[in-house]
Amino acid sequence: MAARILLAILFLVAGALHFFIAPVYVHIMPPYLPAPALLVRISGFAEILGGVGLLVPATQPAAAWGLILLLIAVLPANLNMALHSSHWPGIPPWLLWARLPLQLPLIYWAFLYTNRRS
Repeated sequence: MAARILLAILFLVAGALHFFIAPVYVHIMPPYLPAPALLVRISGFAEILGGVGLLVPATQPAAAWGLILLLIAVLPANLNMALHSSHWPGIPPWLLWARLPLQLPLIYWAFLYTNRRS
């Protein structure tokens, strides 16, 4: 239960950051995606909704699946950030690349809650 609450908090905070520091998120969006500011708001809202959903037993499985899809959907933005690491002088390039495979444990962590009995 504590791990599920921690995951929910992670997504609630991450989602809120999409609104508090939106320009940072807009900056990492790949240029081929339309309406980056709107996409940032949508993904932030989805993270918040998923975090809340993990806390409610009736919505936990759907929220977990939604977060898995969201983690896959934001991969292009994370890849774009790593590919353009020179735009982020305060962050070592290796760190930007290292965070890409971290999506997999996050996906697995969310997957643990796709069953209502989790």
